[in-house]
Amino acid sequence: MASLNLTQLRRHFGTVKAVDNIDLAVNDGQFVALLGPSGCGKTTTLRMIAGLELPDSGEIKIGEKPVTHLPPRDRNIAMVFQDYALYPHMTVAENVGYPLKVRNVQAVDIRARVNNVAEQLQINHLLERRPSQLSGGQQQRVALARAVIHKAQITLYDEPLSNLDSKLRLEARAFLKHLQREVGVTSVYVTHDQAEAMALADLIVVMNDGKIMQVGSPKDIYQTPANMFVAGFIGSPPMNLMACTVDAATRTLRFGDNLALQWQHDLPQGAHGQVTFGIRPEYVSIRPAGEPGTLDAKLYVMQMLGSESLIMLHVGNQLVSARLIADDLPELPERVGIALDQKRGFFYGTDGNRLI
Repeated sequence: MASLNLTQLRRHFGTVKAVDNIDLAVNDGQFVALLGPSGCGKTTTLRMIAGLELPDSGEIKIGEKPVTHLPPRDRNIAMVFQDYALYPHMTVAENVGYPLKVRNVQAVDIRARVNNVAEQLQINHLLERRPSQLSGGQQQRVALARAVIHKAQITLYDEPLSNLDSKLRLEARAFLKHLQREVGVTSVYVTHDQAEAMALADLIVVMNDGKIMQVGSPKDIYQTPANMFVAGFIGSPPMNLMACTVDAATRTLRFGDNLALQWQHDLPQGAHGQVTFGIRPEYVSIRPAGEPGTLDAKLYVMQMLGSESLIMLHVGNQLVSARLIADDLPELPERVGIALDQKRGFFYGTDGNRLI
């Protein structure tokens, strides 16, 4: 195991800044998720760590060793691909043992280690089968076994669960979390699925347009998004982002004609004039229309989601979501009031960054 450090890493493709001067420090044994939409630079970053792509500038260090220009075979990394990349003509045992074979490990030692890893990952009954005889979940475990067996310093995951159905994906997430706890290897996991990142990672790196938007624990990323991109990307549904005008002298927030709210707390520095107010749907509550301290809202749609209900409402010309923890979808009139938990609200400036 080893730490990983990226310093001023940069990779351009013509005029496209795929990775734009990023810095990242990953501690020994951490599980880090690179999270963002398609084209944000996360896969290019992973490929540079693996040595499959060379940076235009910057440095990559694994432990204390600079590896920026080393070929992949000299970096002591393992990689799990999106399509698993299993050799179809080999048995499961041969696929799992292949990284040891190319390192000239003795056959008897390969067999022992294959059996040990296969037992750990509960695929010992599949060792004589070929990949075409396996389900998607079984292929995924074989790919993980192959990555684990030679005890690399860092394991890289390139969206390894994206080909699984929703039930298998949930099982695989739990398995990966358990495996990380057991093995403890430094891991970098690329995904566009925020639920995967939140469930698996110790540290989430949110990326967009080749830049790092925020680095933090899943709790930090969810509860205190640093900018409007993170606030709008993380969460299902994402944070409500409402354009408003702040009168700092009277501590009044205006969300449109005749839609004003008195702010009961100190406003953050810079919260005046045109800003964006952010609040998670679970901190928006439904009240009777006209109740003091609420904003008038018009019901748009109600959705029953099992143990919770999602209510979407128009507040002026803005759409706002409220999440209610309820077994039954409540009956609501067309006109209601919404109350905002002011202790849970955020203000974002015209640059998109959170006002503190």
